[in-house]
Amino acid sequence: MPLKTSDFDYRLDPGLIAQVPSRRRDQSRLLRLQRDGGRVCDHVFGELPRLLRAGDLLVLNDTRVIPARFRCRRRTGGKIEGLFLKEIATGRWEVMLRSAGRCKAGEPLELSAAVRRGGAAATLTLKRNLGAGSWTAEVDPPRPAMEILETAGTTPLPPYIRRRRGNDEAADHRRYQTVYADRPGAVAAPTAGLHFTEGVLGELARRRIACCRITLHVGAGTFLPVKTEDLGRHKMHSEAYEILPEAADDLSAAWSDGRRIVAVGTTTVRALETAATQGGQFAPAAGSTDIFIHPPAEFRAVDALVTNFHLPRSTLLMLVAAFCRPEKTDGLGMILGAYQHAMDAGYRFYSYGDAMLIE
Repeated sequence: MPLKTSDFDYRLDPGLIAQVPSRRRDQSRLLRLQRDGGRVCDHVFGELPRLLRAGDLLVLNDTRVIPARFRCRRRTGGKIEGLFLKEIATGRWEVMLRSAGRCKAGEPLELSAAVRRGGAAATLTLKRNLGAGSWTAEVDPPRPAMEILETAGTTPLPPYIRRRRGNDEAADHRRYQTVYADRPGAVAAPTAGLHFTEGVLGELARRRIACCRITLHVGAGTFLPVKTEDLGRHKMHSEAYEILPEAADDLSAAWSDGRRIVAVGTTTVRALETAATQGGQFAPAAGSTDIFIHPPAEFRAVDALVTNFHLPRSTLLMLVAAFCRPEKTDGLGMILGAYQHAMDAGYRFYSYGDAMLIE
């Protein structure tokens, strides 16, 4: 029988949702899951280099999280929280607004944080209601989005992480970012990469485990649950990605040599599976992907996966369930069994939580 969205549900004690990162990135816990038989073992993330094999190619997503969350104020005094989604053109944004049910097209909203931080004042004028809380808006005066967000924006933590206003902003600004983040554009972190340190990267190199970098700018859609019971009716969000020539060469060489390609994060999987040819070769690529990976799915590019623990009914959980399905085994049962082990053992879940290595 085809799987349904409700099949990907599980019950999680809210106390296991990590509200703060681990004291040290590489001291997060790491659950090792072997797809051949479903065996699980408990480790610490700093052990990852010795768990991988010499010759493996680790693929990192080097997107950088931008300060995409902002607050604004209506002329009536009402406060609205917003999330920058993308820059359509200079001075024209797509945003997601919360508590904006009474807003109308043509209404101006003042970015309330800009002046307080020493930036110039800016106004968003709502133009078109796109539905589901999203709007197009014009910015006055028109300036590059990053220039405005650097003074008006804050770290776009996911909704299940609770913060009092301004609390831990400096710490989140640093920790909700990978140590190798380089190319700005994400509105959510590629969280599997948050556990890496310079020390872990150095140990990987000493053990002859190579790394290459690609880019996929994580969008707000990564947190959206699947609302249709029929997976075939779900409309997947689109995200921009790029694979540069050097990374394409490294990936093609690993595939040709029979070396494992180890993806760090579901975002990396989405980019690789979008770009890979049927023969496992890669070419430089740039564009957007709305690939929806769920059971049953065949993987052309990825041999092993480093990932975090994901929300029930999410496309991310569906992707890892598909990855746990070699040779027609019950991938969903395998991943939910591993999740139950993690819950029983007190692992921390979601963005600031612990990690898995699925081989």
